Amino acid sequence: MKALIIYISVHHGNTERVAKIMANILDADLLQVKQVDASMLEQYDLIGFGSGIFFGRHHKSLLDFVDKLPMLRDKKTFIFSTSGLRKMRFIHNFDKPLKEKLQRKRFDIIGKFSCRGFDTSWAAMIVGGINRDRPNVKDLKKAEDFTKKILGTPYLFPDLGS
Repeated sequence: MKALIIYISVHHGNTERVAKIMANILDADLLQVKQVDASMLEQYDLIGFGSGIFFGRHHKSLLDFVDKLPMLRDKKTFIFSTSGLRKMRFIHNFDKPLKEKLQRKRFDIIGKFSCRGFDTSWAAMIVGGINRDRPNVKDLKKAEDFTKKILGTPYLFPDLGS
């Protein structure tokens, strides 16, 4: 299995720390959005897409990149993010815009991961930021466990049998 993780980490390196953990476990190539050309994706069996959350969605550059992708029918993928606010299904459904874009491109989304991250944006800046120590050891362990679960997904290795 050949894996790629595409990410953008802008302010504090929150998302990059998570992406590096995931890439290490998957033995994946790790590239920032600006380093990736859409033609590269065909060679990968599994692709992760991640960023920090900005105004309730993944970073604009990641969303724009996905918009420009060709149809990649049944390509396995996962989504990950870090954010200052806790993800709540009906209020902060951070993954929805990226998920919908990937589904329109015929990606097969096999998992999603999100954890808190240090945030100094607008209102949080007034108090010196929120989640100063995040992602912490516990968050990174959850990212590791999530990635190991994806790695153990039988349909990524159909030749191994059930």
